Amino acid sequence: GYLRTMECGLVSNGASPNIPVVISMKDFKGCRTAMFGKTRLGKSNVVKLLAQGMLEATKEDNSVGQLIFDVNGEYANDNPQDGNKSIRSAYDARCQVYALTTRPNTPSKPLRLNFYEQPESCIEILASLLQQDNKISNYIRSFANVKLPSIESIGGLSDGEKSRPIRKIQMYWAILKKAGFDADEAKLRAKGLIGPQTKHFDPHFNTALRTAAHQVVRNSPPPSAPANLDQLVGELEVMAQFRRDDPNNAALMSNNKPMFDADDAALLEFLNPASGSGPVILRPYKNYHAPNAGDFITEILGLLDTGKTVILDLGNATDEIRRYFSEMLSRAVFGRQETKFVSNALGSHYIQLYFEEAHNLFPGNDKDLTGFYARFSKEGAKFHIGMVYSTQSPSTINKELLAQTENFFVAHLSSQDETKALSRIQIAFAGIEEDILRSKTPGYMRMLTMSHRFIVPVQAKKFEAVLGVNP
Repeated sequence: GYLRTMECGLVSNGASPNIPVVISMKDFKGCRTAMFGKTRLGKSNVVKLLAQGMLEATKEDNSVGQLIFDVNGEYANDNPQDGNKSIRSAYDARCQVYALTTRPNTPSKPLRLNFYEQPESCIEILASLLQQDNKISNYIRSFANVKLPSIESIGGLSDGEKSRPIRKIQMYWAILKKAGFDADEAKLRAKGLIGPQTKHFDPHFNTALRTAAHQVVRNSPPPSAPANLDQLVGELEVMAQFRRDDPNNAALMSNNKPMFDADDAALLEFLNPASGSGPVILRPYKNYHAPNAGDFITEILGLLDTGKTVILDLGNATDEIRRYFSEMLSRAVFGRQETKFVSNALGSHYIQLYFEEAHNLFPGNDKDLTGFYARFSKEGAKFHIGMVYSTQSPSTINKELLAQTENFFVAHLSSQDETKALSRIQIAFAGIEEDILRSKTPGYMRMLTMSHRFIVPVQAKKFEAVLGVNP
């Protein structure tokens, strides 16, 4: 951009100085960069300029891969605010978009979840979608409050402790199957939840319970144990009906404890409710699911390794879905770079991550400094991982992450508490709090970079498809 020493832009001789302000992209490789300021004051524009600068600086060696979590779709899709150009269209050959919702004028690959393989997080996503759509029946609320274990966590349990958590996941799978969510049963069998492959969908109810339940509900002896998801749905529907119709039956006791706890009851009641739609209400969310989802992680890591810029278009998604994808891919990037570090294969290659609305992702007062966002702040440079995060309020960001941040771009802040939080963490901003509180011009930033010890007031250029175009 251009040097702007005061908001009004007045100079003694009446002429605009037009002193250019440039930055070195070396200051951003593997470093933490913060964007602070109220909405509509140019944070996203500066992020685009940084992403563009990195693309230009590495066009010969492709040494930096960039991953942009685009919560509003502004980096992936052309729009009038950016002169009808986005990062994606300006650098089409070097960008790849993954989108939850396909846009007619934006080439993209689908971004989907596998609701079967990530039960612990996907049931929370379903709960948020149901709440967003104002689905508030009692049995729906009970289902939304269920907490499921992860498939991986069950592997660490002893054989005697596995049955109940496995059964919960199977109940959840049956709900998805009844709702019409496609499943790759071979992949689910490969998860190794239970014994031989032919018994992966067997809840392992005891013979007395199965006999009593099928006799009461269907007036017939029990069939063979379920060997696929369709048979699992039928088995659990019988159990749901039996539990409701004959709750005092002795067969519903196991070791003097109820066979089904509160979470089991909520899942079974949702699978086969006494009244209401049940799993059918989940059908609108099938667009978020794909049975082969997960492969895109490998694709994205491969693109980043070749210096491509990957944009995740998360527009119209809930905060839970955004958080899920952000955490999943951030963990994958961290793991990949850590593996490279251990095998001495990092070389001169870097990964840059861009987080919009960071206050919705980063824990503000997280005292557990072993979390991966905290590890980004402490170990990111070592693993050649840089991050750019944007938010309206410095006080919402973990102090440990703020303390490790090297680069700052600060627009107008409207609260003295926010400016004090900023100057406490970065002493260079002490003394200009009043200026930050009063100045409200879009694009007017106070910039501090790793190689410069002083705050530089700059009027940022407006992002254009060609680097260097004047504002």
